[in-house]
Amino acid sequence: MSTFGAYVFRQAAAALTLILFSLIGVVWIALALKQLKLVTSKGQDVLTLISITTLAVPKLFAVIAPIALLIAVIHVLNRLNSDSELIVITASGGPIWTVARPLLVLAVFVACLTAFVNHVGMPWSLRLLKTKITEVRTDLLTQILLPGRFSTPEPGVVFHIRRRGLDGTLHGLLMHDMRKDNHISYLAERARVVKSGELAFLAMENGHIIRGPAGVHPQRIVRFDNYAIDLERFERRQAAPVWKPQERYLHELLTVAKTASKSGYKAGHFTAELHERFSNVLYPFLFVFVAIAFVGQAQSTRQNRNQLIAMAFVVAIAARGGGLALNNATVINPAMVPFMYGVPIVGILLSLWLINSNAKPRPGLSLSDRLAIAGGDIWEFAQRRLRSSRSTLPTSVQPGE
Repeated sequence: MSTFGAYVFRQAAAALTLILFSLIGVVWIALALKQLKLVTSKGQDVLTLISITTLAVPKLFAVIAPIALLIAVIHVLNRLNSDSELIVITASGGPIWTVARPLLVLAVFVACLTAFVNHVGMPWSLRLLKTKITEVRTDLLTQILLPGRFSTPEPGVVFHIRRRGLDGTLHGLLMHDMRKDNHISYLAERARVVKSGELAFLAMENGHIIRGPAGVHPQRIVRFDNYAIDLERFERRQAAPVWKPQERYLHELLTVAKTASKSGYKAGHFTAELHERFSNVLYPFLFVFVAIAFVGQAQSTRQNRNQLIAMAFVVAIAARGGGLALNNATVINPAMVPFMYGVPIVGILLSLWLINSNAKPRPGLSLSDRLAIAGGDIWEFAQRRLRSSRSTLPTSVQPGE
């Protein structure tokens, strides 16, 4: 890569990094606001909120990264034109590929990163996200930490606490288990959750245990000073998770028939997801070619430049929107798969044609135009000579002098 190419690559890479992290930050904030109820109503801490929202970001990376690349490339090309660097390259006879080559290298990097996230990062993060969400929904501790509320983590089980101390102590605990014929109620002045490895116990102090058949009085009452129970028996049992198409790795998507029959999804869901992961790798190249076709030529009129930038954005976003629409259509009709690749490929070919058309030198004057101009120059030259000769003649002598 030449010195100028390395310069363009550094400028584009820096812009891409800044724009990509900015877009990811905006998406992360939107996801965090959506999951804010984990802290306000589920009793989760901030670390759980951060982990859940961060794990959801790779799912959108395939859409965010090409758009960030498009903005970065347009920004760099517009700045090169504003600093007259594109004009200098064009005037010196340099081809447009002098600027396009480092941008295409950056597109290769974005495409490789997108492919890695699609096939490895996204399935891993979505599986871990589903596991964490399941833990939050089934974790008994997240339910009983909310004071003044009756919680039912499982049918037949009711929890209630009066308040929760700053040190984690639960005051005024009530637990009622109605899952068996003999109902059991636990009443305790204080309780504390004690974890040992993967097990969690509830250590209660100064309380009573009331047990006996439902509707039979009197029931047995046992008073205790210290008593501990295993919280695992109160937690909701979950079946084995069923992975969605986006949560599956590449080798699982390739076995469409087997996975579709066991997961409840149609084969079209797996087909669309598989080809979406391969086709969206082409969009970084499409966006670079579109930006070069519309903004890569040296311009001197600001108004025309702004119009070309707007057209580049509209064409690129329309192409990406068409690809997402075809993805949904492929779920219904797998015969739409070729069109998922056709949108970016046709867009690249049209951009190359437009780049090549703009790179061709404009045709010169025709022979008749040149003869007319030459004739006009000769006539103007003759007129100037005639006027100069008349001005050099001596003044005639008047009669009578």
